[in-house]
Amino acid sequence: MMNDFNNNNNEFQNNKINEVSYYPTDDMSNDASASKKPKNHKSGKKVLKFVGLLCCMAIVSVGSIGAYKYYDNHNNTSSVANANDNATTTTTTTNNTTASNSSNLKAEATSLFGLKEDGKDLTPAEIYKKVEPSVVGISATCESTSNTNDIYSYFYGYGNNQSQTYTSTGTGIVMTKDGYIITNAHVVENATEVTVILNTEDEYKATVIGKDTSADIAVLKIQATDLTPAEFGDSDTLAVGDYAYAIGNPLGFELSNTFTPGIISGLDRTITINDNTMNLIQTSAAINSGNSGGPLVNSKGQVVGIVSSKMSSSYSSSEASIEGLGFAIPITQAKSIIDDLVTYGYVTGRPQLGITAEDITDTMSRYYNVPVGVYIRFMDSEGAAAEAGLQVGDIITGINGDTITTASELSSKIKEYNAGDVIEVTYYRNNQEATAKVTLHEQVNKDATSNS
Repeated sequence: MMNDFNNNNNEFQNNKINEVSYYPTDDMSNDASASKKPKNHKSGKKVLKFVGLLCCMAIVSVGSIGAYKYYDNHNNTSSVANANDNATTTTTTTNNTTASNSSNLKAEATSLFGLKEDGKDLTPAEIYKKVEPSVVGISATCESTSNTNDIYSYFYGYGNNQSQTYTSTGTGIVMTKDGYIITNAHVVENATEVTVILNTEDEYKATVIGKDTSADIAVLKIQATDLTPAEFGDSDTLAVGDYAYAIGNPLGFELSNTFTPGIISGLDRTITINDNTMNLIQTSAAINSGNSGGPLVNSKGQVVGIVSSKMSSSYSSSEASIEGLGFAIPITQAKSIIDDLVTYGYVTGRPQLGITAEDITDTMSRYYNVPVGVYIRFMDSEGAAAEAGLQVGDIITGINGDTITTASELSSKIKEYNAGDVIEVTYYRNNQEATAKVTLHEQVNKDATSNS
């Protein structure tokens, strides 16, 4: 029934066009004014393997409810949260330009902090006294829309939208005296309003300068002066066994600026969370919900990582609990991303196809007599795929000769290339297989605030 796949109905055309790639949609709508409020806020390259133990990786923000289970499957770490036979959609922004067109408009990325390699070792009390003024609380009012108008609704005629409002709390790091703040992207994902709470309990409305979901990094800006910026160290000099400390707001603001000691337990840990693969620092310092975006500090009181996630036990109370497995983004890895977010509002050089796609599962493949692959549901008329002649209804089955069976695989494959690279896409249309040469566009978030 390929006519069903190629029937481009009005419902498809009226929906927002997104992008299939490794980098999910940046749909932040934050128009909050950066005004100060009275202080009143006191409430609230090894792949990781697990054999014979079901556990989950949790994003450590109170507002991020989902957890991700991992198991060893033919030596691959796999997320099994929300696993079912339904079609899955992977999306990201559609504002794009070709690399050649955008490169001439770029200046050198602004850098707001440097990395120190020297310094003397401090006592834990001295470390806390040095870093605590640079740690802030973050509260985000978020709105999430669940869209069930998926590929099944196209075939079977059902679907609806459901909205949910929730509060996400996390931690941030003061980057500059004049109000630039670093945190995790998942803390402010889908936020309609973001508030930053200083260690003095003063509150400021924040603007999201830019965020990168793939790296889980966001930069905020508040209208403040004379803040105490953190001192940043070189995470490349870390060694397993070094002392490490986390400061943050576990479980909300009642326990704000909690200080937990530990060591560096591992380096360059390859962790996959929600289809995003990152190389992270592993630490034994206690990390809990609300610590997201806070600093991981070395013995010199320098920020060497941005706390992002932890490993937790399975949902069964009979399983052994897991403690002391926290992860942080290395600051040397984060720096270039932060510089791009400050300067451009997005990370430069990231590729995209300009489509939204859904999986054709084995069940659907057999029922509709089409190949397993990635069904193009929406398309940006000015995107890379459209320029190459791909159409809504095509099923992508390969990239440069490698078989593609899911949107996640497509995203992972695309991220191996840069904007401007040419790839060969194998696709299925009208009962025939064909190929197209696609020049990848650059993923650009034109709505983000930046210094450019």
